[in-house]
Parts: sequence; C-alpha cells; structure tokens
Amino acid sequence: QVQLVESGGGLVQPGGSLRLSCAASGFTFSSYAMKWYRQPPGKEREWVAAVSSDGVWRNYADSVRGRFTISRDNAKSTMYLQMNSLESEDTAVYYCNVWVGIGAYWGQGTQVTVSS
Repeated sequence: QVQLVESGGGLVQPGGSLRLSCAASGFTFSSYAMKWYRQPPGKEREWVAAVSSDGVWRNYADSVRGRFTISRDNAKSTMYLQMNSLESEDTAVYYCNVWVGIGAYWGQGTQVTVSS
C-alpha cells in the first residue's frame, strides 16, 4: 500500500533553515508528481509546492517562492523541501501528498515551529 513518511521538522529561529524529507513506498515513485502541503495552527491546509515526476518542473505558492526549494531523488523514492529564511508564518504541520489512481495519499505530517 502507498505510504508516505515525513521527517526533518523541528524548532528553528526566524531566518533559519530546515530540510524536510518524504520517504515514499508502495507505488512507482518516479512515475508520479508529488506535492507538499502545510496546515498552520487553527487554519486550513494549504498547498506549498509541487514537483513533476522527473523533477524538472516545480511550482510554489507565492508565500514561499524564493525561500523554499522542492526536489526529489527518484533513486531513493524520496522528496525534499529545503526551507530557508523561515518566518513565524511558516509554523505549521507539513505534509507530503501524492495522487495514485483515484486516491489522494498523505503522510502523518511533521511539525515545523519557527520561534525565537
């Protein structure tokens, strides 16, 4: 079955950096586009970034463009989110997502807290 496992979250000061990872299994990772979402406390889940199956095409929400970089390593079935210049507004639970067939799959999420 499809499994997505996020890691790399934590507490970081404003202006700091973190790199999130999403380890995937149960499907042919290299055949599917992948996405990152986040859910800030008390708010709706929102899309953050997307990457094509081959890693060539990438897109970002306006709020993170220029600060975050999405990437993937198909040999390791892993997706990444490099987050730089973090702001308090980036505090959220971060989720990776994939659509396989007619189903959407989510990881359990990893908490990112930006605070001094």
